[in-house]
Order: sequence, then C-alpha cells, then structure tokens
Amino acid sequence: MRSAQLRRSPLSTLLQDSLTVFWGDWLDLRVRIVQIVSSGLISPLIYILAFGLGLGSSLDTVTKPSAGDNYLQFILPGMVALSSMVISFGGTTFSICGDRLFTKTFEEMLLMPVHPLAVHLGKMMAGILRGLLTASSVILVAIIFTGKVWSFLNPLFLLVLTLNCAVFAGLGVIVGLNVKSLEGVGIYNNFVIVPMSFLGGTFFDASTLPIALKAIVYLLPLTYTTLGMRAAAYLPIQQFPWFVIPVLLVMAIVLSGIGAYQFSHLQD
Repeated sequence: MRSAQLRRSPLSTLLQDSLTVFWGDWLDLRVRIVQIVSSGLISPLIYILAFGLGLGSSLDTVTKPSAGDNYLQFILPGMVALSSMVISFGGTTFSICGDRLFTKTFEEMLLMPVHPLAVHLGKMMAGILRGLLTASSVILVAIIFTGKVWSFLNPLFLLVLTLNCAVFAGLGVIVGLNVKSLEGVGIYNNFVIVPMSFLGGTFFDASTLPIALKAIVYLLPLTYTTLGMRAAAYLPIQQFPWFVIPVLLVMAIVLSGIGAYQFSHLQD
C-alpha cells in the first residue's frame, strides 16, 4: 500500500488536490445555486426582449440572418455566450479578490499542503462551473423561445460553451490576483467585459464588417464563441467553423498559464 502511494504520479496528485480545492468552492456554491443561476440571466433576458423581440421584429421584415430563422434565434447563442462570460469572469474575480481583500483567507489557502497550481486549477474549475450554471438558465430560455432542444444541447455547442467559460475563468483568476480594490474590478468590467458584450458578435454577423473593424472584433474571444455556438445551433456540421475550437483552447491555455505563474510567484 505504501509503495503504491509513493508511486503515485505528480499529475494524479495535482488533479486530486485541484478537485479538493474545487470541492471547497462547490460547498459554497451549492447553497447559492439559485442566486448564481439567476444573476447572469437578467441582462440576456433584457437583450432578448429589447433586441430579439423589439428590434428583431423590424429587422425580420427587411433581411434574413445568416443563421437561424429570425433575428431572435440569431442572437440567442450570443446571449448564452454573454451570460457565461460575465459570470465566469465576475464570479472567479470576486471569489479570489474577496478572499484576498476582505475575508483575508487567501494566505491561509496558499499555506495548504498543495501545489499553488492545484489551487489555481481548482479556482478555474469553480469559475467554469459558475458559467455553465448561469448559461443553463439562458439555454432554457432559448429552448422555450425556439423549441429547438438539440440546437442548444448538442455536444459541439456545449464544448464551445465550456471553452468560453475556461477562457474567462482564466482571465478572472488573473484579474482577481492583481486588483487592489473592488473599484479595480469595476474598471476591468467597464473597459473589457462590457465593450466585449456588444462587440463580440452577439448582435451582428462579424463577417460582414469592414476589414478594419473585423480585425478588432476577431481579437476578442467572445467573437469566436458566438460564431461557434451560432453555427453549432443552426448550421449543418459541414459549415461549422472548426478554427474556433483551437483558438479558444489556445486562449484558455495561455490565460491559465499566466494565472498559474502568478499563483506560483504570488507575494500577497
């Protein structure tokens, strides 16, 4: 038995420690599931009512969207992407900076007999879960409005959604480790998340933009998420833009690597 424990690989130890950190966050999340699920639903629901049903009824008389039967269907995948982005980023950021700045439990967590990378991965997994929980409520709304169950629950759609949560959970870790106050979180939200909400292809087809604007829009990870989820929901598999998966995966790995480095060299 002892020899088997000694032979346990560092990778399995890292995974087990990461799950332990994640479980600690889950114990906190599970008592607030309704709050978490509903917190990211308000803005997408307002956008659905204002743009999808309001503006969309006028647009549908003059043009047909590139995906979906009408403008409401066109923006629904973007609303799922938007909700997962906001909560994955915000929940992870506030979880870490709250531990650092208010409860003062962050240093105690770093003193646990686990590798800092395991703490980082555990926090990221909790952020991904937050995003998926919130996106599930928007997916339910999308199914109710369209009646297209498989469009929003197929594996390709859920894969792109999970990668999007990983990207913004990774970004949330970095911001959470570096902000000095809640005002700092607000600055990142106002100058990064809010502009991306409107420029990430959620309300328009990015491929129709002029070259100069297209170059800017395609620098945003939400653009690739919206593009991939819209195609996964409505277009044939032959028309799916497969490049979005490696792009989002690389972004998630890069942001995770930066966060892991900062965790390992943190002087809090």
